[in-house]
Amino acid sequence: AGVKEDSFNVLDLAEYTKNRPWWRKIFAPSSGSSAEKYNVATQLVIGGVTGWCTGFIFQKVGKLAATAVGGGFFLLQIANHTGYIKVDWKLVERDVNQAKQQLKFHSSGNKMSPEVKSRVDEVIIFLKKNVILTGGFAGGFLLGMAS
Repeated sequence: AGVKEDSFNVLDLAEYTKNRPWWRKIFAPSSGSSAEKYNVATQLVIGGVTGWCTGFIFQKVGKLAATAVGGGFFLLQIANHTGYIKVDWKLVERDVNQAKQQLKFHSSGNKMSPEVKSRVDEVIIFLKKNVILTGGFAGGFLLGMAS
C-alpha cells in the first residue's frame, strides 16, 4: 500500500508583503507617527473615542477604589472601637515617619534612572509626533471623566 504524501504550499510572508502594499501599511514597523496613516479628522475621532472610554473607565474604577478604601478604613475603625482588633498606634506612627524619611531622601536627589529617562523621552517623542491624536485623547479623557 502506497503512502499518499500531501503537498503543502508554503507562504513566505516576506515575499507576500512586498507584493501587497496594503498589508505592508498595516503590519510594517512605523515611525510612531499616526499622521502618516490617518487624516486629521480620523486622528481626532480615534483619540477622542479612546480618551472618552479611558476617562469613563478611570472614573468608575476610581469611585470603586475610593469606596473600597474608605469602607475598609471605616470597618477598621469600628472594629477597633468595639474591641475586635487592637491597633498599635506607636508602630503605625513609626512606620509613617520612616516612609516620610524615605520620600524626602528620594525626592531630594531629583535624578531619574537611565531606564526611566529613556522611557520618558520615548513618550515625549511619541506625543510630539502625534499631537492631534494626543489632543483628541486628552479631550475625550476629560469628557469621559465628566460623564
